[in-house]
Amino acid sequence: MSNRFDAYDADRPLMLRCACGEDHAPDQHDAAMSSAQDMSDNFMEAAMIKALFPVDAVRRGFLKAVGANTARAAIASVLPLGALQAMAQDKGPLEKKDLKLGFIAITCASPLIMADPLGLYKKEGLNVQLNKTAGWALIRDKMINKEHDASHFLSPMPLAMSMGLGSNQVNMNVASIQNTNGQAITLHVKHKNNRDPKNWKGFKFAIPFEYSMHNFLLRYYLAENGINPDTDVQLRVVPPPEMVANLRAGNIDGFLGPDPFNQRAVYDEVGFIHILSKEIWDGHPCCAFGVSDDFIKQNPNSFAALYRAVLSASFIASQPKDRELIAKLIAPTQYLNQPEAVLQQVLTGKFADGLGNIKNVPDRANFDPVPWQSMAVWMLTQMKRWGYIKGDVNYRQIAEKVFLLTDAKKQMTIAGFKAPEGAYKKYFIMGKEFDPAKADQYAKSFPINKIA
Repeated sequence: MSNRFDAYDADRPLMLRCACGEDHAPDQHDAAMSSAQDMSDNFMEAAMIKALFPVDAVRRGFLKAVGANTARAAIASVLPLGALQAMAQDKGPLEKKDLKLGFIAITCASPLIMADPLGLYKKEGLNVQLNKTAGWALIRDKMINKEHDASHFLSPMPLAMSMGLGSNQVNMNVASIQNTNGQAITLHVKHKNNRDPKNWKGFKFAIPFEYSMHNFLLRYYLAENGINPDTDVQLRVVPPPEMVANLRAGNIDGFLGPDPFNQRAVYDEVGFIHILSKEIWDGHPCCAFGVSDDFIKQNPNSFAALYRAVLSASFIASQPKDRELIAKLIAPTQYLNQPEAVLQQVLTGKFADGLGNIKNVPDRANFDPVPWQSMAVWMLTQMKRWGYIKGDVNYRQIAEKVFLLTDAKKQMTIAGFKAPEGAYKKYFIMGKEFDPAKADQYAKSFPINKIA
């Protein structure tokens, strides 16, 4: 399948001619947008078919056996909630066209942000206002107060909110994962000769929020190196845009935070990248696109349209050849307000690490929208491990309620194929296997934890 940005190849410079952000003249806008609509729909379908049928031979056999129309119907049947069948069928009237979406100015939010300058929201009939928000607590509060219709979230946040942890209880959902990988442990330049985490007792680290992958990954990394994150170091919640300033001022020794601020610390010569988060867990989820139960129930067609736009943007973001274009789109003041050079290093994976090296890590940041329920289970094990959840946890019940992935095995069986393991994949994190079927045992298995 061709990519809608084939025009942007590596052999010629990027050029944005039309105000919409596409590479066409302004007088060609209407025709180009009509064609792009069809292409966008194709991207969404291709991305979801690949997600639901990850084995190449099975996917090809499925499409050959049932045809494209049946495939679209199958996608609709396994997507979360009956309302989302509008994604592959006739589009119903939008209950609400004017939507407010919250986001934090980090590269994790690339799909949600880039859907605006690419016109993906408008093509769905939506008038979306992207509201840059100062911190994650404010993101949470604005969703609880219904000041935002949908939001960029840290992927553990809807779990915590649905359980009433750290806030009033409100049912929130992860509709898609915004990004995988894309974080790092960054240290102050004064620690260039102190790279062994076993020597980090007394360090002060910043994290963006308690209910974040950053917190859980940093805790995991420290504990695996014999450092108790609750007693041997200090963890401070600092909004991502303030992390570099705090590092420069010496208020913290380092942070596990989102990009572009790891790369910005290198760019400003105040920090260096100790390790990328993918070195802790390659393919880990980070941020998410989320909505409340109430919004979905009251606005099913608007939610379907919004979901289509975000999935289309996620698919485009997943293409390595388009990463320089994405950097150009999200750099302006109303979005990330960062130098393009910094964003390009993050998104292309060709970057300076602050230690005199130029690294080439193409999957430093990835964009895979599938909200695997096994990811949610891992997050819950870490909430249990570190005392955020007390008592017994029904891991699967919570994961399946909040992470909107319906098991694809039913539809694969109907199509005549042997269903692979679907929603509950195993992962390896710092060399240790996580089996979601043994979640409670896993949570209790670590020598450093707070489980009574």
